[in-house]
Amino acid sequence: MIVAFCAPVVEAVLEVMLGLMGEFDLIETFFKRPPRHAELGVGDDCALLSVKAGQQLAISSDMLVEGRHFLSTVNPEHLGHKALAVNLSDLAACGAQPKAFLLSLSLPEVVPQWLTEFSKGLWALADLHQCDLVGGDTTRGPLNICITVLGEVSAQDALLRRAAQAGDDVYVSGHLGDARLALEVFRGNVSVPQAVFEAARLRMEKPTPRVALGLALRGLAHSAIDISDGLLGDLQHILKASGVGAEIETQQVLGTMACAQTAGLSQDDLLRFTLAGGDDYELLFTAPQHQRNAIAAAGHASGTAVTRIGKITASPLLVLLDPHGQPMPNSFASFDHFKTT
Repeated sequence: MIVAFCAPVVEAVLEVMLGLMGEFDLIETFFKRPPRHAELGVGDDCALLSVKAGQQLAISSDMLVEGRHFLSTVNPEHLGHKALAVNLSDLAACGAQPKAFLLSLSLPEVVPQWLTEFSKGLWALADLHQCDLVGGDTTRGPLNICITVLGEVSAQDALLRRAAQAGDDVYVSGHLGDARLALEVFRGNVSVPQAVFEAARLRMEKPTPRVALGLALRGLAHSAIDISDGLLGDLQHILKASGVGAEIETQQVLGTMACAQTAGLSQDDLLRFTLAGGDDYELLFTAPQHQRNAIAAAGHASGTAVTRIGKITASPLLVLLDPHGQPMPNSFASFDHFKTT
């Protein structure tokens, strides 16, 4: 079999074989590019970034740890994508425009082909959102990826958790529960057709950050958060910060699961995966009822499905409603790194 490699990869392979590739060679080969936004980027002790007049920096950081956030068998190109996507999702939830990011990478060893694929996924998403890699760190150790992302948003446009108001509609973007379905198949707890599993696995390994929708919601939505640990758990963050409650129509939530129709799942599994599954990286947001047409237009303009799943209430309680509009028990626990196995 003949395998074609680009010249930098061939050179990298030779350097590794000769024991010549060090930390700075790795950075130069796989992670250095001329910056678009930074005055100084990779290669100096600090990156220098200018912020436009009237704008604030929006900053967020997420870490992905092998065995905790991803499996060792994951496609490295998908992993590079996801490492940046989960951070861009935070910017989307704030209504911020991506600008730059820093990458800190711990590697057990230098494997040029793995790094080539990882950086390919990373660069593809970074280029899509015009987001520069401007610094970070590399070291030897267990595989661990930490990205800090920076964006721009004005104070009046920022979407925050604390601004939900009684009477607001509650919305979610895209699809919920598919990532959890894939995880349960990996664990051997659920069996589904191969095509369903592959679709769900792609949702888990290569989520779509809803940046365009987040930007379109500025001036329309009152509050927002991205769904990383599960719909109900992340909704509680909005409710607590805003001092309000919510009624959630579970039938509307179930309708967001893309793989549900062909997966043959029980009702209990469907509810568990969509309400508390985690790893969705969709937007959960609230908006006044008079903005319904504008919200639909924002979803259309950004190419993102939006589903109204309930409403914000003055009473500080989270109530789940069954298909008949009656309250139902809430026994769904979202993901917590120090409580969930």
